[in-house]
Amino acid sequence: MSAAVAFDAAAPLARSLFAVPGMRCAACIAKLENGLAANPGIALARVNFTARQLTLDHVAELQLPELQAAIAAVGFEAQPIRAAGVTADRAESRGLLKATAVAGFASMNVMLLSVAVWSGAAGATRDLFHALSALIAIPTVAYSGRPFFRSAWAALRSGRTNMDVPISIGVLLVTALSLFETLTSGPHAYFDGAVMLLFFLLVGRVLDSVMRDRARDGVTALLKQTASGAMVAREDGSSEWVAAEALAPGMTMLVAAGERLAADGIVIAGASSLDRSLISGESSPIRAGEGDQVLAGTLNLDAPLTVRVTAAGADTAIVDMARLMEQAAQPRSLYVRIADRAARLYAPAVHTLAAASFVGWMLAGAGWHEALLIAAAVLIITCPCALGLAVPAAQIVAAGALMRAGVLVKDGSALERLAEADRVLFDKTGTLTLGRPELDSLAPLSPEHRPIALGLARASRHPLSQALRKALEAEGVAPADVTDVVEEPGFGMRGLWNGAPVLLCRATGVAGEALAVAFVFAGAAPVVLRFRDSMRPDAAMTVAEMERLGLPASIVSGDRAEAVAPVARALHLTAQTAMTPQDKLDAIERLGRAGHKVLMVGDGLNDGPALAAGHVSLAPASASDVGQNAADAVFLGDSLAPVAAAIRAARRTMAIVRQNFAIAILYNTAAVPLALAGLVTPLVAALAMSGSSVIVVANALRLRSAAR
Repeated sequence: MSAAVAFDAAAPLARSLFAVPGMRCAACIAKLENGLAANPGIALARVNFTARQLTLDHVAELQLPELQAAIAAVGFEAQPIRAAGVTADRAESRGLLKATAVAGFASMNVMLLSVAVWSGAAGATRDLFHALSALIAIPTVAYSGRPFFRSAWAALRSGRTNMDVPISIGVLLVTALSLFETLTSGPHAYFDGAVMLLFFLLVGRVLDSVMRDRARDGVTALLKQTASGAMVAREDGSSEWVAAEALAPGMTMLVAAGERLAADGIVIAGASSLDRSLISGESSPIRAGEGDQVLAGTLNLDAPLTVRVTAAGADTAIVDMARLMEQAAQPRSLYVRIADRAARLYAPAVHTLAAASFVGWMLAGAGWHEALLIAAAVLIITCPCALGLAVPAAQIVAAGALMRAGVLVKDGSALERLAEADRVLFDKTGTLTLGRPELDSLAPLSPEHRPIALGLARASRHPLSQALRKALEAEGVAPADVTDVVEEPGFGMRGLWNGAPVLLCRATGVAGEALAVAFVFAGAAPVVLRFRDSMRPDAAMTVAEMERLGLPASIVSGDRAEAVAPVARALHLTAQTAMTPQDKLDAIERLGRAGHKVLMVGDGLNDGPALAAGHVSLAPASASDVGQNAADAVFLGDSLAPVAAAIRAARRTMAIVRQNFAIAILYNTAAVPLALAGLVTPLVAALAMSGSSVIVVANALRLRSAAR
């Protein structure tokens, strides 16, 4: 970076985003944020560890190549992210998965060849098996070891170290010594230890990478809800299609019925019903006319609208929601933080131990070959595989148990955070309720009028018409032959039955009219049919179970107060209503500042930021794509009981995790002195390392019934 470009507090700042896949631990975060903030021209460096992203606020004169050079100077490669919400692709996950598959296949084959050597093969037979093992192991180490070798080289090149450095040294040293033994017809080769070590390490890397990819899906799914463009009216009366990114304030959009808005704006002509569940969570359509504000992503249901654009592209409300989700998705795992702190100490401690063992044995009279083998054994036996598997092994087994119980856990650390939760916030529509309107009763509608109502209802796609149709068909009602059926936007259905006018329309002037329709026959008094959004089965029992588990609950909803009140009364919960996504986010942050760890349970598109910001979050399978992607876990079916089951399973999982940590610590306490004393060969070290991992996994398997 040019020293001539310095930060001026009064100068306008630009913001650039970078994908930094090389971030591995808390030390990387500190290195990036502190190292870059010390550079002239950069006002702020902020890392999103979950998304592996770096945000730089800098003077406008600095260009991307200069910023990339500054990032490289602190030891990391970075690629610019040019669009809001667009994250790096999944090449890293795919590469790790391939490397793991190769290492796993090679491990099985090399171990089979090693069995013959362990069984007493000697002379030319032993040399043959060693040579065959070398032909498998050396290409495997070169291919599958690349993630560790690249990371170690980048760290060393920038004058720092990380946990991949001793891993790389250990693997390369054991492979080189084994090749030397093979070429000189030596009795020992440790190719099996090298490839097995890589396999176990890569398994943990793959799990971490896949979970991070899933954490980024919510933002992408949210941004897909906007339209790709809009018809724009020109001053000369013509119109043309304009892509969403080319829209600008002041333009006039022509929004047809059935289209989503591509930008925020003000209605200047027309009136229609809008589905605003994306922003407000309101389950029923609302009316919008001249002078009303409308937002990108809103679905126009009934009639054409003319809208003057007030905000487009990155300035729209839906992109603000995406930013909130990205900012909220920060690492929150206590055990990950513990592992990160251990990682900062691991590399220098292991290097010191290995170097000390080599020097000590050389001084004691051992040859360089024996001293190197002992040093390699120290590097391998101290590999923190058991420590690394302590958390993910328990998480994977518990996640499998929960999946069988109807809860799909997407983020392994969610179980840790779920066990820590002490408050629950529920959305209403689609979460505490089923989100499907159902007819209260057919009693107000006379038997002779029911076929006529069905003839009208089946001609409409409106949710209330469909609910009425289902209720009538369930009673075995056959539709009457209603002719000249017309659906009037914002009004309802009208037609003729034997020449008499019949209507199925909005129930105006009725309390809770959003969930009511009126049937009118030949101008007679309207018959009002009311609908309800039924609560999920055992919702009351689940809320009571939350209280017994020490998690008091309340409702945060975008619906109106009169729609939320019946549910709140039935469940004996307090409720906040008419909340925007930002309101929900603020409520979670207030509870966080008060020391609470919030479990957010929601389903709507508008719940995305809140689901991402909660200490942990769950969504039903009926939730929007954004809700499902933003949540840490998804529960299936109409029952709310899986939420309580997930909490119980999470608490048991964390008890097993703590036991696994104790096992890993005891292993290192016993194994390291043996390696330093020269009592452990590299092969035995690899087997011991693998054995400790097996014990940890076996303990985790006790969680197979965790969801019961």
